[in-house]
Amino acid sequence: MSTQFGECFVGEGPDAAHVNTVLGAVGGPVEVAWVTALATPRAGHVAFVATVVPSVAVRPFTLFVNKAPIEGTRHAALTWGAAHAGVAAGVMDAVAEGTVAEAEASELLLVAAVWVDPQAADEDAVFANNRTAVLGALRAGREDRPAVAEALAARHRPSNAYYRP
Repeated sequence: MSTQFGECFVGEGPDAAHVNTVLGAVGGPVEVAWVTALATPRAGHVAFVATVVPSVAVRPFTLFVNKAPIEGTRHAALTWGAAHAGVAAGVMDAVAEGTVAEAEASELLLVAAVWVDPQAADEDAVFANNRTAVLGALRAGREDRPAVAEALAARHRPSNAYYRP
């Protein structure tokens, strides 16, 4: 399997989710990145193995990497609680629907880089948005989206959640 890269943004305001995914084979370059990120935490960023429930790891093994430095106990709880649970559910949704083949899940590693806004407040929205975003990112990676032509066409109207001309 070649490495799959995905990106998805779901929701509005501070409870929105932005997830980037990198899915690749055990024994390949994704494994090196996965293990390196797990073994080298830095201030405000602690990568960890995502779990569906305590002691049941997501399959494919998924490394949750927070993109926003943790700012206070509420932000920590939303990142490591609702967003983590949403990512775990979204990955398992991808396996259940076949976006990630169940037969290949034990041979793959996933890095999920997850943005949780420090101003987020609604844990149910954070959960739902991250669940949907990780599934969307994995679908995009599997389908090799966006096409280069789509990205080229969008260059005349750039925007994002923080910049809308």
